[in-house]
Amino acid sequence: MQQVATVHGGELDPLESTGLCLLSLDGGGVRGLSTLYIMKGLMDRLNQARPEGSPAKKPCEVFDLIGGTSTGGLIAIMLGRLEMDVDQCIMAYIQLMKIIFGKPSKWALSSLFGKIEPRFDAEKLEGAINEVIISCGVNPTDLFNDQADRGCRVFVCSITQETKEIVRLRSYPIRNKPGISATICQAARATSAATTFFEPVSIGARRFADGALGANNPVDEMEGEASDIWCEETGELKPLVKCFISIGTGHPGKKAMEDNLLKFVSKTLPALVTQTEHTEKRFIAKWRQHYDNKRYFRFNVDQGLQDVGLAEYPQQGLIESATEGYLDHQAVSFRVRDCVENLKSKQSATNLNFTEEVRRYQKTLALLEQWQGRARWQVPFERNANFTGRKELLSDLAQKLEGQSDATRKIAIEGLGGVGKTQLVLELAHRMREQCAVCWIPVNSLANLQTAYRKVAQTLRLPGCEENGVDILELVQTYLSDETIGPWLLVLDNADEIELWTSPLTSEAGAKCLIDYMPRSRHGTIIWTTRDRKVATRVARENVVTLHQTNESETSEMMVKYLIDPIQSDGSLLPGLLRKLTYLPLAIVQAAAYINATAVSLTEYGELLSKQDDEVIELLGEDFGDDGRYAGVENAVAKTWLISFEQIRRRSSLAFEYLGFMACVDPKDIPRSLLPSSERSSLKQQTDAIGILNAFSFITKHEGELAFDIHRLVHLVTRGWLKRNGELQGCHEQAVVQLSVLLSDIDQTNRMDWRPYIAHAQYAVGEDENCSKEEVHLAERCGKCLEYDGRYREAETMFQIVLEYREKVLGPEHQDTLTSVSNLGSVLSHLAKYEEAEAMHRRALQEQEKVLGPENPDTLISVSNLGLVLFRQGKYEEAEAMNRRALEGCKKVLGPGYPDTLIGLVFSYLGKNEHTESMNRRALQEREKVLGPEHLHTLTSVSNLGLALDSEGKYEDAEAMHRRALEGYEKVLGPEHPHTLTSVSNLGLVLSRQGKYEEAEAVHRRALEGYEKVLGPEHLDTLISATYLDLVLFLQGKYEEAETMHRRALEGYEKVLVPEHPDTLTSVSNLGLALDSEGKYEDDKVMN
Repeated sequence: MQQVATVHGGELDPLESTGLCLLSLDGGGVRGLSTLYIMKGLMDRLNQARPEGSPAKKPCEVFDLIGGTSTGGLIAIMLGRLEMDVDQCIMAYIQLMKIIFGKPSKWALSSLFGKIEPRFDAEKLEGAINEVIISCGVNPTDLFNDQADRGCRVFVCSITQETKEIVRLRSYPIRNKPGISATICQAARATSAATTFFEPVSIGARRFADGALGANNPVDEMEGEASDIWCEETGELKPLVKCFISIGTGHPGKKAMEDNLLKFVSKTLPALVTQTEHTEKRFIAKWRQHYDNKRYFRFNVDQGLQDVGLAEYPQQGLIESATEGYLDHQAVSFRVRDCVENLKSKQSATNLNFTEEVRRYQKTLALLEQWQGRARWQVPFERNANFTGRKELLSDLAQKLEGQSDATRKIAIEGLGGVGKTQLVLELAHRMREQCAVCWIPVNSLANLQTAYRKVAQTLRLPGCEENGVDILELVQTYLSDETIGPWLLVLDNADEIELWTSPLTSEAGAKCLIDYMPRSRHGTIIWTTRDRKVATRVARENVVTLHQTNESETSEMMVKYLIDPIQSDGSLLPGLLRKLTYLPLAIVQAAAYINATAVSLTEYGELLSKQDDEVIELLGEDFGDDGRYAGVENAVAKTWLISFEQIRRRSSLAFEYLGFMACVDPKDIPRSLLPSSERSSLKQQTDAIGILNAFSFITKHEGELAFDIHRLVHLVTRGWLKRNGELQGCHEQAVVQLSVLLSDIDQTNRMDWRPYIAHAQYAVGEDENCSKEEVHLAERCGKCLEYDGRYREAETMFQIVLEYREKVLGPEHQDTLTSVSNLGSVLSHLAKYEEAEAMHRRALQEQEKVLGPENPDTLISVSNLGLVLFRQGKYEEAEAMNRRALEGCKKVLGPGYPDTLIGLVFSYLGKNEHTESMNRRALQEREKVLGPEHLHTLTSVSNLGLALDSEGKYEDAEAMHRRALEGYEKVLGPEHPHTLTSVSNLGLVLSRQGKYEEAEAVHRRALEGYEKVLGPEHLDTLISATYLDLVLFLQGKYEEAETMHRRALEGYEKVLVPEHPDTLTSVSNLGLALDSEGKYEDDKVMN
């Protein structure tokens, strides 16, 4: 398997390309030349490493923030604000020092009042600074912070004489921090007005002195400033820093304190306030991890500059020589090399939102670590210790997986059932386990595939995997398509149904085929196993491997490995037996299992095979469906299994009962809790029975789970055997009864209890065209589960089965039949098949009125259901009449406290608002009292009250209700359930009425995207959502986008609804308004 570029799955760490590069410069007078020579050494090495022909980089193009104190502040301004290169800066700095320190004007003395008189001329300093500024083409009166957007920010440290506090003068604005309006020259003067050297500088009403008095090594100020800029809220700077460089001006050495007052003032005081090395030691300890990880660097000449005074400018040669010697020292040269290597990968300036970039990357890493941890291996089967043969094929497959690829690798393994496809790929997966992550998905049915995909998503904890209506296939596809997660192998086992790969998975417009859900990644490999070559060529094109029966040598080795008694592997008898078994691996394994269990000899087993009736073998093999391929192989497998069936039956009636039961449910993911139990069998007996089936290799246990699979061929042959012996119907009835018991208590709150049984219930119900009463009952329960899960089309199929049976057996007027009519009508309404739903509800109502009477509770429910479907079709007058009737009838039959849920909504659409608020408040109060505040019916009442308040113009109250409803639906149903999306849409409407158009637009876009995903682009709820969005776009003057949305909605309405439907006519009118606003008057006339 190809390895990715980095340990992070190929994604470049943002810290490496855009992490913070910080440069902190000490103060030190003339010794600042040492700082510049160190900078020159770094920048020269950095530029030498750049591609040939590339322009040399300046410090301002590498560092995000440069800060300094005193002469370090001057250098910071020249490198960062004036954007000099290092050579220019050295020349300017030498000239600057010569002018400033060429001749002191006087000795620094303390006056009678304790004031220290400066030694040098401040006017000369200012003039020299102005010359440097002008030489760079900049006006000295330009503001230090001129509001220009530069990649490199600069700050310098100074001391306010009024408060003696360190302040930072900045070349940039910073949020929540007041700025000091200083010119470039004033900023330079403020940071370099060293006590005893120069007069303080005045900026406005404030006076500033040299920042070296408190921050001559300004690393603490640099840390604080960078935190204020890039991580003000968290203060967590370290994760953002790529390279932090602190440069000193030479180690000052340890000198005795002078006892002469004059010497103290002139020598000792500067030494005391410039003890940068104490700061250095403390800061390195604080940033130890960055120091060790080659992200924090401190460069400071340690020998040779001890006797160079701050103002001794003639010592330039000594400073240069000492600095070069320092950089050439082996230990220092290694640090310089590491520093340059760090800076080389810096690609661009660091954005102010860099903290979020780092968080996103760390989140990706967390998912990757999870993927590489327990989620890395999702294979339900243990390694087969007896796997034999296929050496060349395994080697070829492994080589294909390891080669370079520009796209997802795809390989299909096709061959006869039982030839060993699954075992081959299982062995390959175990061999590749250390090189890539592996996911194993059974594809024998769509239901089992979705279950397996959901399990993968849950193991990976993918966001949204627990939500109702989520496209779990797309969720996993998106994750595996992210190349940052690294190499993976996806196994799709038993991909035998061509329709799954060539036909849409649902009948909704735009539905995808299963092949469209395959992930795409250069680091990924997909392997299919299939019995159908047509499937193989469809999914993998020319990358198809045909798996034939093993040869005699391999099958002999396999049989010897599986047999417990080595005496049984008689070399003279074995070849003949293997020929009878047609060298089919599954037949070999099961034959060995039978021999081991019964202790029969090879001769006896061969005789048993010979005695079987050919007609029986043919009958038991006809379900295999492999016409024209490997003739006779199915029969050989059937012979093996026929013997095993009889042996299991004699050895354990419970094991045989389990086998028959499994033959009547879906063969994949059979929970142990699904198996029938009785007081006659103990837990040990049940465990032994499952162990017998496992010993005969009829079932495969899931690793670490109380579930197992029965091989598809075993499943089919077992059914044939049961049918031949007249036992299939009894086993089927037992499965139906057991599933009915397990699905007897279902509701929206216990999904995890009943979901594992749905695929098995669907299989049991769909097995027989002539359903029994028990099967119909199971179909009804299964339909309810599917409806709760939002799988409305599958629910429709179940309810249709129930209705057809009850009409035929019970008659059209039976109460159970009418219940089935109502159930079907409800799910048709969910599918927006309103005409069909209306017909169902009218039929139910008509028959219930006749049989039960007009005021029976069931009749009134049908009245309410009909009112709802009429309302959805825009038949508001008739809907009102129906719901008035339902309301009055329920009050009369059930009492005045009966909570109405729909009449207020109908009133609001008809403009009859006088009773809607009171009705809905009463309904809400009753439901809160009886059901609690978070029950779905209570939330419906909250939503209805919001609609009522909205219709009465009480928008703030309506907004509060809709927000409450939305919060409740998200908590109970998830963010993408249709009820939740309706609540989102309602909130968008009331926001729009209040003029909160931007928020309303965002809310409506969420609703539309959700409806499109869950219900499809042509569902009526989706079209209504599109209408709401186009209106809010229109109100914001976004006419072109509004027109596009209008046209989309209108086309949908014309297709789904009748032309005279109010929603269709409203959509026509809306489009006309949009066209008129765009000046498309001719088109507007057509609309009108």
